[in-house]
Amino acid sequence: MMKKLSIIACLMLAAIAVQAQHNVTSFFDEMGTARIRTEEFSRAHDTIVMIDHRIDDVIWSRYVYRIIDLRYRQNFQLYFPIKSDDADYRNLFKVIIDAVVDGLPIYRKNTETIKPDFKQEPFTKAQIPVDAFMIVDKTEDHSDDDDFWDVSKSNAMLVNYDSISDQLRFNPFSFDDVVKNQIKYLTQEVVFFDKHTSRLHTKIMAIAPLHPVLISNPDDSTQVMNSLRESIMFWIPFDKLRPYMAMQYAIPNRNETKRVTYDEFFQKRLFTSYIVGEGNMYNRWIPDYSGSHEEIKREQERIATELLNFEQDLWEY
Repeated sequence: MMKKLSIIACLMLAAIAVQAQHNVTSFFDEMGTARIRTEEFSRAHDTIVMIDHRIDDVIWSRYVYRIIDLRYRQNFQLYFPIKSDDADYRNLFKVIIDAVVDGLPIYRKNTETIKPDFKQEPFTKAQIPVDAFMIVDKTEDHSDDDDFWDVSKSNAMLVNYDSISDQLRFNPFSFDDVVKNQIKYLTQEVVFFDKHTSRLHTKIMAIAPLHPVLISNPDDSTQVMNSLRESIMFWIPFDKLRPYMAMQYAIPNRNETKRVTYDEFFQKRLFTSYIVGEGNMYNRWIPDYSGSHEEIKREQERIATELLNFEQDLWEY
């Protein structure tokens, strides 16, 4: 009897071990090419981790506004590829455009404070091509360039609205001309201390693509602020964009097997950025009260140092 029980137990353990084994996905497919996407990746947008910080646990917070400049080498993965027909990869701007076409809500810029205001109604589908994607390259004089295509003055907008079907469609013909100058994004972040986790956290709350605007005098704070207001295309609630970023790998950087999604890229803060403003009682941004490049740089370093030292100072005895 004991011998039979032992055999049954061994068979049950073997069956459990077989069921516990994972389905192995080969790095190469049946055609012999390396896999870019896997079955697990297609479900990634349903498994985004969201930490629920209780309001009673947050004892300190501070708003910070940053510019992500894609001309920095660390941000190249957000800029490339600049073609819209790449079979495997899309740059961040293309991901945003596809998300807007799919129904991602986007909001008007606040011309007075620049800050996002998600209490207002988002753009309607009919407003998006005309108001949100009104892109004009003002960095150079193109009056003598017969090949220059100002998309704001043509019918070939990046996004077209079909009033009959009430649908948005991406127009690839002007994408190459626009995306090469899409080199900056503005983010609104909140830095906060959670006493439950006993550490400082940083969360991106909103992101806005910026189109290029020429600044003739970088030391003129009024001109700098006006250009920043003018360059904002629209604001996006970052958490609404995350499911779309989780479904797209960033183009690899010197290692084809080390792939990260755009969502991972931002959550791990693999990008570099610089501060242009913070929450303050005067409702001012750094260029508002800094008259020169040197003064702006010093103020950026001061705010960055304060944020860096805050958590350390909490543990000093």
